[in-house]
Amino acid sequence: MIAKSIYIKIISRGLLPGLFLFIFKASAAQIVLPACFTDNMVLQQQTKVNLWGIETPGKNLTIVTSWNNKTYKVAGDANGDWKIKVRTPVYGGPYTITFNDGSITTLKNILIGEVWVCSGQSNMEMPLTGFYGDVLNLNNELTDAANYPEIRMLKIDNKTSFTPLSNVQTKGGWTICNPQTIRNFSAVAYFFAKNLFADKHIPIGIINSTWGGTVAEAWTSGSALKTMPAFAPFVNAIENGLTQQKIDAQYQMNVRGWMDSINAKDPGFQQSKPLWAETGLDDSSWQKMMLPSYWEQSGVPDYDGTMWFRKKVAIPAAWAGKDLKLNMGGIDDYDVSYFNGVEIGHTESFFYTRSYNIPGSGVKAGENTIAVRVFDNGGLGGINKGPLQLSLATDITGQIDLAGEWVYHKANVLTQLPQPPVQSNSPNRPTLIYNAMINPILPYTIKGVIWYQGESNADRATQYRRLFPLLINDWRQKWGEGNFPFYYVQIANYAATDQPPAADWPALRDAQLCALSLPNTGMAVTIDIGDAYRIHPQNKQEASRRLALIARAKTYGENISCSGPIYKSQVIKDNKIELEFINTNDGLLAKGDTLKGFIIAGADKKFYPARAIISGNKVIVNSGNVPNPIAVRYAWANNPVCNLYNGANLPASPFRTDDWYDIR
Repeated sequence: MIAKSIYIKIISRGLLPGLFLFIFKASAAQIVLPACFTDNMVLQQQTKVNLWGIETPGKNLTIVTSWNNKTYKVAGDANGDWKIKVRTPVYGGPYTITFNDGSITTLKNILIGEVWVCSGQSNMEMPLTGFYGDVLNLNNELTDAANYPEIRMLKIDNKTSFTPLSNVQTKGGWTICNPQTIRNFSAVAYFFAKNLFADKHIPIGIINSTWGGTVAEAWTSGSALKTMPAFAPFVNAIENGLTQQKIDAQYQMNVRGWMDSINAKDPGFQQSKPLWAETGLDDSSWQKMMLPSYWEQSGVPDYDGTMWFRKKVAIPAAWAGKDLKLNMGGIDDYDVSYFNGVEIGHTESFFYTRSYNIPGSGVKAGENTIAVRVFDNGGLGGINKGPLQLSLATDITGQIDLAGEWVYHKANVLTQLPQPPVQSNSPNRPTLIYNAMINPILPYTIKGVIWYQGESNADRATQYRRLFPLLINDWRQKWGEGNFPFYYVQIANYAATDQPPAADWPALRDAQLCALSLPNTGMAVTIDIGDAYRIHPQNKQEASRRLALIARAKTYGENISCSGPIYKSQVIKDNKIELEFINTNDGLLAKGDTLKGFIIAGADKKFYPARAIISGNKVIVNSGNVPNPIAVRYAWANNPVCNLYNGANLPASPFRTDDWYDIR
């Protein structure tokens, strides 16, 4: 279950509280700076930036900024907390900031420039190479051409919290862009910064607060979400004492209940006993499969549900009676594992490695039986990725390799089984990411935000029409810097088998289009540079260039085109509909011989492929199947064939002229 699991099955990991702060110690004094203040940081130019931290109560703190050699004095409160605004000059550097409360701490190699927050889910998180795939022309991007010492990035670690935190965790602080570090930069943020730097020659700082597979409500404050009935109950529950510990306890009860219901339907169980895990079971009629592998790639295509695997393994006499470990990796999705008919562990998480203890009381010399029942919730399923080994619990140097031939038997198809409970530690819960990854950086003075998210909310596109503007307004209000620029990527084309009328993704794109009604927003359309087979398109360079065009035009005042055609209005004339657009920039054009991607409907709300022609700055649409048209849609599919552009070679956004939210 590769693609879907990436988006909905992500484990939140505990973080060491001691790592939350960037701490300097000298003699008896202690200065504690937030983790976003390190060497190599970038501060916003020509404004008053916030500096803050903690000092030893009762100490006098002085701050010296080298760009003006000015000394600031600040006193902490009873807890030692302090905050001050410091004027920054026009871009430049490197500079230093020195903090002195009896001991001296100096931050070095600071640049003054433009600071942008990049946020969203995996298409913004995706680095140039790694788990999500490679960007286009990766080798060229990793060469000396990536040596941009005036581009820096701060990556915030993934974390959730039930209460708003005052600090974040980072690994290494601010990082200078060079051919070695660039691999870990957000690709979209890096190419965005690279475009701005090439045009402005101004240092660019990127605060990378991203998390793959996450939903917009997780990035929104609780106070804002309380205005939406769908999210208010969870926020109210937190305010009334709901904790992760309480959720975990309930989740374990739900998991056990779900497992019991699965067992009741499983032919491998009789009277609650796992007969298909027993050592004496005759499995000679079971089919064979080489593991590790996904079963769809090993002779069992198009099967979702539960599958049993068995393997007989010879245990050496020296291991008899000793505790062992079964190590497996990459099971998709959940498993329950047995040794000689006794359950040794279960995991309700996608992809992550398993390491189960086997009590020595059940280990005998000679033939023993391992059984694993796998539950797959869709997509690819099976045992793959990582170790498949048996070892002593106290000595892993000697291992028995379990890779190779296993036997398997289908149990129940997915449609016959209840759905598993939602992960108790999922990041996809209202406000939890905001509390941990946005609230702590609100004091940091920024220029604006770039955002790439929406895929994980696509099944609730109508809700997103309200939720996404709520997030934008919420961040602006909480940051306290006015209607700062908020530029975002409209989700790209994807899913080759999709045919109109489409379902979720077109409606989500339409919700994103509607957010342009907010002031100081901009949308990079990517309907032409996605990938039918990759939910993470490789062409991050062009998506970022289009974001940078918006910033250059709307934020930095350049007289350039930054948007493709945007639908404005329609006029119905007899059996035709005339569509008018803004941002036509030197005229509309069709890439190819004829204009494609338009569908048209009458009062029956049934859409038919339409003939479309360009007439000046208008598109005229009609179909012989619709004598009395009412509405038009363009590029209304997950992976549409569409080719309307303007003279600046920027694509038109998908759109609809109707408000038929019951018709997808």
